[in-house]
Amino acid sequence: MPIEDKIAAARRIDALLKVILYQAQLRLRYRITVDPPLPEERDWERPVILVEFAGGDAEMLLERNAELLRSLEHLCQEAVRLRPDEHEKISFDALGHRAMRIEELRLLARAAAERVRKTGLPYSFNPMTSRERRIIHLALREEPDLKTESQGLAAHRCVVVYPKTASPAPRRTSTGGIIIKRR
Repeated sequence: MPIEDKIAAARRIDALLKVILYQAQLRLRYRITVDPPLPEERDWERPVILVEFAGGDAEMLLERNAELLRSLEHLCQEAVRLRPDEHEKISFDALGHRAMRIEELRLLARAAAERVRKTGLPYSFNPMTSRERRIIHLALREEPDLKTESQGLAAHRCVVVYPKTASPAPRRTSTGGIIIKRR
């Protein structure tokens, strides 16, 4: 579902960021772009609004796995009233972090693929955001001998890479029960 008024959403984000950055006394500049052009290799990532940060405190946004950057992004997604399945429509970046993280995840996906091929055993990544899980899934979607699956709940959700012939492990439900897929 598209953001109905992109310009109004961008203005709301701008107003919120001005208050947050002023109150936090962060030395940051930012640029908000509506319908940003992205490189062709990132054609699956199409945010409607892109916010890019720079300035003296930009590195602070990237500490602890970009926790502060992701928090600002989440606050703005809530301010624009996006549903969780629409969160990819707003994207925040600082110092080119997103492109570097995407490349890092693609390299991790390739390394996991090789490990699964060598051992024949599933490989489970650490928990990650839905966007990062999607990058892993997309990086391995063309591998004919492998399959990927997201497992876990909420903040503990991760990607598991399997040999195509293996059956996924049973999954636990929030009530502690087990779900077993039968084919």
